[in-house]
Amino acid sequence: MSTRTLDAAALGERPVGRLLWHACTQTTIAVGVYGIYALTNAWFVARGVGTTAMAAVNLVAPLLLALGAVSTALGVGAASVVSRHLGAGDTSTAARAAGNAFVVFWAAAVTTTVIGLTGLEPLLRLLGAHGETLGYAREYAQIILAGAIVSTGFSSLVRAEGRMRFATMLWVVPVAVQITLDPLLIFGLDLGVRGAALGTVGGQAVSAAMSMWFFFAQRHRPYRVRRSDLRPHLPTVRTLVGIGAPSFLAGFGATLLVVVVNTSLSRVAAATTALSALAAFAICSRIQTFVAMPQLGISQGMQPIVGYNAGRRLTARVRRARTLSLRATLVYSTVAAGSVALLAEPITAAFVDDAAVRSESADALRILAIGFAAAGVTPLVSAYFQALGRPRPSYVISVGTLLLVKIPLVLALGHTGPTGTWTGLAAGELVSAGIALLVLRRLDVPAGSAAADGDPDGRGHAAVAVRDLPDRQ
Repeated sequence: MSTRTLDAAALGERPVGRLLWHACTQTTIAVGVYGIYALTNAWFVARGVGTTAMAAVNLVAPLLLALGAVSTALGVGAASVVSRHLGAGDTSTAARAAGNAFVVFWAAAVTTTVIGLTGLEPLLRLLGAHGETLGYAREYAQIILAGAIVSTGFSSLVRAEGRMRFATMLWVVPVAVQITLDPLLIFGLDLGVRGAALGTVGGQAVSAAMSMWFFFAQRHRPYRVRRSDLRPHLPTVRTLVGIGAPSFLAGFGATLLVVVVNTSLSRVAAATTALSALAAFAICSRIQTFVAMPQLGISQGMQPIVGYNAGRRLTARVRRARTLSLRATLVYSTVAAGSVALLAEPITAAFVDDAAVRSESADALRILAIGFAAAGVTPLVSAYFQALGRPRPSYVISVGTLLLVKIPLVLALGHTGPTGTWTGLAAGELVSAGIALLVLRRLDVPAGSAAADGDPDGRGHAAVAVRDLPDRQ
C-alpha cells in the first residue's frame, strides 16, 4: 500500500501516530484552503465593494452557517455509522447510511431555499440588516439560498472510509474555483457582492459534482450508493440524526451566536460607531475561521480513526488517537493565539484603510485571541464522542456550552459596548473548553475487551458486530 494512500483497513492496522499525522495533515490542508478562501473573499469584497458590503455579507453568514450545520450533522452522523460498520465488515449498512444522508440533505436544502427566498426581507432584518447593509445583504443572500442544494460534498463520508486524498480534493478544487471566480466576477464583471455569492456557489457546485461521481459512479471502493440506498429508511435516518444532532445544534448555536453579536453591536454601539464595530466583527470572524481550520482538521482527521477502531473494539487505539489529537490541538491553539495577538495590527490593516474600523478590529482581535488558545478543545471532544456513536456527551459539550455559557456571556457583557462583546466571546471559549475537558474525564471510553486493553501500543486486532442499526432489509 502506498504511503500516500490510506484505505479503510489501514485505519485498524497502521500505528495510530502515523495515521493521525497522515489524516490530520490531509484534513488540515483541505480545511486550511477554505480558511484562505474566507480571508480572500473578505478582502475581495472589502477592496472591491467596500466595508459596508463586507459587513452586509457577514450579516448573511448565519444562512451559510445554518446550511453548514445541516450538512455537517448528517455528514458526522453518517460518517460515524459508515466507519464503524466498515470496521465490522458490514458494507451494506454503510451504503444505506450514505444514501440516506444525501436524501435528507437534499430535502432540507430545497426547503431552506423555498422558505428563505419567500421570507427573505424579514429574515435579513432579523439578522440585523438595516439601511445600507440591507441592499447588499439581499443581493448576496438570494444567490446563496438559490444554490443551497449544492452546498456540500460530504467529505466526512469520504474520510470515513480512509480516502483522505480525495476528501482533501473535495475542499481544494472547489476553493481554487472560488478564489478564481471571485476577482473575475467582482472586479472584472463588476458584479459586486453578487459576484462574491456566485463565486461561492460555483465552487460548491464543483464539490457536489465530485461527490456525486465518487459515491454513485466510482467502483474501486468498499461500497457504492445504489438507488435502493436512497430510499429513506426511518431507523437509519434516526441514527444519523441522533449522532449528528449535536453538530447541528452546535452549528445552529454558532448561527445564533453570530446573530446575537451582530444585533448586540448594532443596538449598543452609537450610530457613528455601529458600522465600524460590525465591520470589525466581519474581519475578526474571517480571521477566526482561518485560525480554526487546523483545529477542525485535527478533529476531522481523528474521527474515522476513532470510529473504525471503536467498531473493531480496539480500545487502546481509540484512546491513543484521542490523546494525541488533544495534545496537537492545544499546542497549535496556543501558538496561533499568541501569533494573532502580536500581529493584530498588520493583519487587520491588510483588509481596510479606514482608521476607525482598523483600530476597532485590532483591539477586538487581541481580546478574541485569548479565546483562540482554547477554542479547539470543545469541538474536538464533541467530535470524539460522535465518532464513538455516543451523542449524549456531545449534546452537553456543544449545545450546553453555547446556550448556558457563550451566549449568556455575550449578552451579559455586550451591553457595555463592543469591548464587552469581544470579552464575552473570549471568556465563553475558555469556560467551554474547561467544561469539555471535565466531561471527557468523566465519560471517556470505558475499558473494553481484553484484546483491546491488552494492546498498549495500539496495534492489535479484534472484530465485533456493530448493533446500533437493525439488519438491512
